Amino acid sequence: MRKAFACTVMTAVVALTGCKVDATRSTVQQPSIQTAKSPFARVEPAPRTASLAVPPPDHVVIVVEENHSYPEIAGNPNAPYIRSLMREGAVLTNYHGVEHPSQPNYLDLFSGSNQGVTDDSCPHRFSAPNLASELMAAHLTFRGYAEDLPSAGYTGCSNGRVGLPWGATYARKHCPWVNFTNVPPADNRPFTQFPKDFSKLPTVSFVIPNLRHDMHSGSVLAADTWLRQHLQPYVAWARTHNSLLIVTWDEDDGSADNHVPTLLVGPMIRPGRYTERVNHFNLLRTIEDLYRLPHLGNSKNARPITDVWQSRVNQSP
Repeated sequence: MRKAFACTVMTAVVALTGCKVDATRSTVQQPSIQTAKSPFARVEPAPRTASLAVPPPDHVVIVVEENHSYPEIAGNPNAPYIRSLMREGAVLTNYHGVEHPSQPNYLDLFSGSNQGVTDDSCPHRFSAPNLASELMAAHLTFRGYAEDLPSAGYTGCSNGRVGLPWGATYARKHCPWVNFTNVPPADNRPFTQFPKDFSKLPTVSFVIPNLRHDMHSGSVLAADTWLRQHLQPYVAWARTHNSLLIVTWDEDDGSADNHVPTLLVGPMIRPGRYTERVNHFNLLRTIEDLYRLPHLGNSKNARPITDVWQSRVNQSP
């Protein structure tokens, strides 16, 4: 692989609409906790007062891009569509990958743990709870859509030879749900099956562009163009259908800080730039809290992202 914004808490309730976003204010830094088996892993701890109680979106689509730092994307003239999403939505300017390389970060975001994997090896099989299994247990739905996945339920490590030679464009290491025995194979879909009628989307879905369109092996411009062509219709629909787009990056270009762009766009989001330090565990915790799901792995110790929402957030004692 290639290389806080803080609001004063008054009593027990914070009204987000009365809280100003100010990128010039000092960032709230939380102490980090090492996770097992990874020298890079950090958990941003949850204050006891943090809880998320906003109306859940009807649909959440999470797009994961590859291997670029926040400074490489913010203001990049080759990312005009991503920059337009940043203007429309909430930008988490102090968001970080958990570790290096790619695969552990996808597992962290999907299951709250790297499941002991600290490299990009394949295949792996796990039975641990994860975002998909917890959604299904709550009578909600999940699906992963990967560009160039050869067929629904495919479990190969790539769409070429193992080792991702030139010409391979799909990588199982970027699709963590494939590794879990408690996620039905039918929920592993090619992106060609992403619904044109967005009301038919599952509650939560992941979208994984191929290696040429996720900035892994292709250019920023190619990824930006792909995102606009394939996700802008959903963004426009989501504005009037209580639905949310999240775009994040697995890791940066290999630095110890692992500072990556992350943005949220939807009618429930309050546009602005938010400077609290957060990472994949905080994002997972936020999705879990939106749908009242159990907290997986390190998300138990991560605070949800509470400041980006148009509606009120509860701060419980």
